[in-house]
Amino acid sequence: MVRNYLLLGLVLLMAGTTFAASNIYDFTLPNIDGKSMPLADFKGKVVLMVNVASQCGYTPQYTALEALYEKYKDQGFVIVGFPANNFGAQEPGTNEEIKTFCSRKYSVTFPLYSKVSVKGADQTPLYQYLTKQTPAPIAGDIKWNFTKFLVDRKGNVVQRFEPAVTPDSTEVVSAVEKLIKQ
Repeated sequence: MVRNYLLLGLVLLMAGTTFAASNIYDFTLPNIDGKSMPLADFKGKVVLMVNVASQCGYTPQYTALEALYEKYKDQGFVIVGFPANNFGAQEPGTNEEIKTFCSRKYSVTFPLYSKVSVKGADQTPLYQYLTKQTPAPIAGDIKWNFTKFLVDRKGNVVQRFEPAVTPDSTEVVSAVEKLIKQ
């Protein structure tokens, strides 16, 4: 019996069957230091996930992201940054260079992951999931750096904010506060 299940599993694996995530907690990626960091570490928290870049017109949003994180981190809120070089080669640095830049220029203390691809053929599975789970009307591929995904305490994507919507906007702050109170 066990042998049959093992054979079935092997056949499915060889057939290219992919793992279907039920929420963000099903993903593990390397952090900015290269250490494996499961998103399950944020279970029970409200999470704002942001694809970031160091040489983008939106890069100054790091200041507002850090302020938002500092204001609500003790209330079960976390911001998670995902450096990506998908748009205009605006994140060309190594993980170490990105970490140093974020720390020195913007005093970032929220978690950063290793550089990922957020679109295209090499899009990381997490961003495949995020872009498919985004509620309408802005579901689908992200269009630029600093796109923000708001995730509830159960790990479900509940809202997406385009890059021009700043972290200190009423729209973002009220959405974060609403989820924190739930």
